[in-house]
Parts: sequence; structure tokens; C-alpha cells
Amino acid sequence: MEAVGQLVTIAAVLLGAITTHVTTHLIERARHERQLMTRWDEKKLDAYSAYVGQVRASIYAAVLVYEVREQMRTVPRSEHELTMDLTDASTAQGLAFERVMMLAGDSVIEAAHAVQEATAAIGWQARGAVAGTLEEWRELHATAFAAINRFHECARVDLGVSGAFAGEEHTSRGLLLPDARGHDDREGC
Repeated sequence: MEAVGQLVTIAAVLLGAITTHVTTHLIERARHERQLMTRWDEKKLDAYSAYVGQVRASIYAAVLVYEVREQMRTVPRSEHELTMDLTDASTAQGLAFERVMMLAGDSVIEAAHAVQEATAAIGWQARGAVAGTLEEWRELHATAFAAINRFHECARVDLGVSGAFAGEEHTSRGLLLPDARGHDDREGC
């Protein structure tokens, strides 16, 4: 009888040890997976942020080229220098886009493609490769910023960020683009 009691005790100790080992292993594996997920989310956030920054730099460079070319603004740099800045900004944007392509999910990649198409159109008109009116120029920007907003929405979902990004207040604010030459109907402050 004593031997049976000892066997039961040994079996209980072994079962406890195995259970503890399996539980510890599962907890460590889950912790490691969480760390990997957090690390990838951090890399995605960095890539998405860098991409949007490069997109905005490209748009700003295009605006300068366009406004100088259309004689809407004067700056102490030549149109050629500004065009080279736009080329550099577009190159940096392309590299940032490639990083997004490496890390993002399908919806973010599709949104980034739309941003790339929209900003390319802005660059083409800024350089004069495509003719267009100031109204068409403004429409290109509206399209680009709508694509950027869509990219933000998809990136937020991909990163698990809660809350709405693009509401009526955000998207109805309009663009900060110049008025037509010689026309200033802005209200005072």
C-alpha cells in the first residue's frame, strides 16, 4: 500500500513538473511572439511615417517648381535647381515606398500605390511634362491628399490604432494652395 502511495506522489510530482515546463514554454513563446510583433509594428510605423514625410517633401518641392515656372512666386534659386530638388525628393519618396512595400499588408500597399500615382501626376505638371490649368493643378493636389488620407487609414488599421482618422472635419478643411494669379479673396484674420 505504501508503494502505491509513493507511486501516486511520484506521478503527481512528474505531472506537475511537466505541466510547469509546458506552461513556461508556452508563456515564453507567446512573449517572444509579442516582442516580434511589437518590433515589426515599430518598423512599420517608422516606414509609414518616413514615407508620408517623403511624400510631403516631394509635393512641397513640386509646388515650388510649379509656382516658379508659372511665375506665381520668386525664390533665390533657379527653376533648374528646384527641379533637381524635386528629382531628389521623388527619388527619396521612391525608396521610402519600397520600404513600405517590404513591410506592409495588401491594403496599405494598394493605398501607397495610389499615393505614388497621385504624386507622380503632380510632379509631371510641376515640371511642365503635362500641361494643365491651375484648377487642374488643384485637383491633382486634392486627389493626392485624398490618397494620403486613405494611406493613413490603412496604415492605422494595419498597426491596430483605434479611432477614426478621416472624418468630415478633417477632409473638408481644404488645401493650402495659392489662388489664381492676381486674385485674392482671402478674408482677414
